[in-house]
Amino acid sequence: MEDEDMLSRLIRDAPLSAFLRSSKWGGEEATTTYDYDFSQPCRKEDVRQLAAWILPPLYTLVVVSGLVGNSLVALVLITCKRLKSMTDIFLLNLAASDLLFLLTLPFWAHYAAASQWAFGGAVCKLLTGLYQVGYFAGIFFILLLTVDRYLAIVHAVFALKARTVTFGAVISGATWVVAVFASLPGIIFTTSQKEELLNLYTCGPHFPPTWKIFHGLMRNFLGLVLPLLVMVVCYSGILRTLLRCRNERRRHKAVRLIFAIMIVYFLFWAPHNLVLLLNTFQVFFGLDDCKNGSQLDRAMQVTETLGITHCCVNPIIYAFVGEKFRRYLSVFFRKHVAKRFCKQCPVFYRETADRTSSTYTPSTGEQEVSAGL
Repeated sequence: MEDEDMLSRLIRDAPLSAFLRSSKWGGEEATTTYDYDFSQPCRKEDVRQLAAWILPPLYTLVVVSGLVGNSLVALVLITCKRLKSMTDIFLLNLAASDLLFLLTLPFWAHYAAASQWAFGGAVCKLLTGLYQVGYFAGIFFILLLTVDRYLAIVHAVFALKARTVTFGAVISGATWVVAVFASLPGIIFTTSQKEELLNLYTCGPHFPPTWKIFHGLMRNFLGLVLPLLVMVVCYSGILRTLLRCRNERRRHKAVRLIFAIMIVYFLFWAPHNLVLLLNTFQVFFGLDDCKNGSQLDRAMQVTETLGITHCCVNPIIYAFVGEKFRRYLSVFFRKHVAKRFCKQCPVFYRETADRTSSTYTPSTGEQEVSAGL
């Protein structure tokens, strides 16, 4: 009887789940846990409160800046560069993956602010699918851009035949298919369900133990190990070639942008991948107690939020690192903005496209070395 009274008191005093969605990647929903001896419950309200306070304004800022930046990148590639190279195709798809990812953030922001899911089970699965497909596609197109630079510089003769717009479009289509398949486990095991005791709806992953381990390992391999291997192999070959290159300055510019994109990806997403690995093997690392579990939940939330902000960073990299992108952006505004709103100001929209036209270098076989973003 005393145990039953204790259990009733625990149920009555139970707090909301810790943000009800500790992470869209992290396995099971983060719920309030209790010791088997019916001692004090393991409260994780601070995770939920942190999310409700930080995520809505932060996600709003990310969505606005990301939509503007990636839309400008897409418009520049389509209207100014006209997708004349395989690099342009990959950059356009990278911007598209970021835009797809961004579309889901307003819903996650509402979820964090309201502390419950209000959009139903179908929308829960759909948004999870868009989130994960956008994430995996972004990784794959960053890898393709790195391999593209490697082929253009290290295997220039082969690149003349292989690096065509048509081939780039075919590879891009196959990449989106692979991204969908990589996202399937997360989509299948994500559900919206009602927390009966709290009378609230949640949206999040509910992996069986085996699938949770598989998904955590797959996520770390595709998001951390594979990019690291590709970067080491490709850039070691590129550096060896650059050391023998007479026109080193031209080739250095061609590599700098893609290298910056890859490094920034690691800085933003590697912390979350490492925390996800710890979360997947909590028992193995001895982190399954209340104190460590709460700290791990907070780490998951903070590192995932850092990773999410990455989707608005690539356009900033183009602006600061890509000299050609700044010129093309200037041309775009002169032709399509100033021309429309300031017809009496010809100095702002005179044609300058010729100055940014691509050049072909027979010695390297690269068409976009001097025309890349």
